[in-house]
Amino acid sequence: MSDTLVSPHGGPLVDLMVDEERAKELKKQSIDWVGVDLTLRTLCDLELLACGGFSPLRGFLGQADHESVLAGMRLVDGTLWPMPVALDVPDAVASELEPGRMLALRDSEGFMLAALEVDEVWQPDLGAEALAVFGTSDPAHPGVAEVLANHPHYVSGRLEVVSRPLHYDYQRLRQTPAELRELLMRRGWSRVVAFQTRNPMHKAHLELTVRAAREADANLLVHPVVGRTKAGDVDHYTRVRCYESLMPGYPQGSAMLSLLPLAMRMAGPREALWHAIIRKNYGASHFIVGRDHAGPGSDVAGKPFYQPYDAQELVSRHEAELGITMVPFRNMVYLAETDTYAPDDEVPPGVTAQAISGTQQRRMLARGDELPAWFTPPAVAAALRRSYPPRAERGLTIFFTGLSGSGKSTIANILLAKLLEQGGRTVSMLDGDLVRKHLSSELGFSKEHRDVNIRRIGYVAAQITKNGGVAICAPIAPYDATRQDVRGMVQEGGGFVLVHVATDVGECEKRDRKGLYAKARAGILTEFTGISDPYEVPEDADIVLDTTVLSAEESADRIVAFLVDEGYAPPVTASTVTR
Repeated sequence: MSDTLVSPHGGPLVDLMVDEERAKELKKQSIDWVGVDLTLRTLCDLELLACGGFSPLRGFLGQADHESVLAGMRLVDGTLWPMPVALDVPDAVASELEPGRMLALRDSEGFMLAALEVDEVWQPDLGAEALAVFGTSDPAHPGVAEVLANHPHYVSGRLEVVSRPLHYDYQRLRQTPAELRELLMRRGWSRVVAFQTRNPMHKAHLELTVRAAREADANLLVHPVVGRTKAGDVDHYTRVRCYESLMPGYPQGSAMLSLLPLAMRMAGPREALWHAIIRKNYGASHFIVGRDHAGPGSDVAGKPFYQPYDAQELVSRHEAELGITMVPFRNMVYLAETDTYAPDDEVPPGVTAQAISGTQQRRMLARGDELPAWFTPPAVAAALRRSYPPRAERGLTIFFTGLSGSGKSTIANILLAKLLEQGGRTVSMLDGDLVRKHLSSELGFSKEHRDVNIRRIGYVAAQITKNGGVAICAPIAPYDATRQDVRGMVQEGGGFVLVHVATDVGECEKRDRKGLYAKARAGILTEFTGISDPYEVPEDADIVLDTTVLSAEESADRIVAFLVDEGYAPPVTASTVTR
């Protein structure tokens, strides 16, 4: 391992990669070590630690540095560093660690990527961390929710990296900081302005970046995040196709595209500072900070977590120390009268300004509407359309939840029949017995096991959805966190509709032909939902059905009507998964 100096683009780069001989030695020794599988966030962090993207960090933060970053955006030695980079581990792993022990860091397939010689194991105050980093404790903020869900122990120590995480996609665009610096020098680019994005780029972005490069008298580095972004964002495969389609719109030789394997935190102003440091490490001399940089949007009440230009103000205050020049930009809008783009605060009086938000773009794609030519080049629109066809052509999961005996399974089977009536559809049926037999045969009915079963059903539904089918799931699914996990899995590949069959426990008990409620009342069945175990009523249900008022047939009709209204009908394929 060594520090690599590449000039004139930025300062020293940390290099944590070991040589081949040391890698073999560590792999051999690791047989007797405690191991931990890294999450997507920690995989991204490890990659950027290893290659120097997080320079000057030489590993996951120890407790003193971690707390210093939270308190003042600085390491203990005074270096500006606004974001904690922590390795969280479960209780079972932490209990086997102490200073001097070795910890193997593995990918999801169990391949060892790095060795960590433990220096510290401690328990952070996760609530305090979330509040310090994000300025809020509201779990509606995705960064807050992630921190609160961290494992209860953090680990730090000397890090030796055997192999960076493997990427088989877009390898020609995945330069390390040293590689990108060398490429910039070969091109003779001494002034480079970097553009951060986690979304597709359209004509407004093209105009913004051209103006920024002109203002900075620099060449342009389009440097999108392809590690982990916000749930619901366009996947990086589609986005990179969009970026490549847009690049010919720049003046020849003025711009290049490279990918950044970063896990975003959506921390707004703090993250803008972080992004600037990272881009300096990659060789940029200037960095574009735009409206609501790295912001997650608004809370449940519609209030933005950050003000539009908070990030610009924070970066501006630290610009001299950062060693990279900020290029601030306002939101760009389209002026139809002149067929041009302009900052939103420079629109002439009487001129109509037009813009399409990310939310509006997703709605237009869902409806099958054409993206207008003033908004995006045809090649970008085509790339988006290939990945995001109209809802009627996408996969979908219809997920029922409700108490035992509420009528979920009956409604689900009627809905299946109605979908089949449309004809010409391939149908798969997975009933509860088959799910338990083939997916969950080893599970009982404890809370833990029920959650595992629901997540497995969610995984099956997500695969059906991703491949264009419609999955109908009808478990009890009493816990909101588990339902949210399923929603997240499914929405990565298609639509998700949550149906709450809101029959009260008294009516369910009257309908109970199997005597389950009586056994629960007698204590024979423990942890029975609605009696000895809680049912968390969903607040995010798309459809609520009261079967004391509606028949099962009427309930199914309401679901079909909803699918039509939302553009999901006619479905392509139907599959039913019940508990």
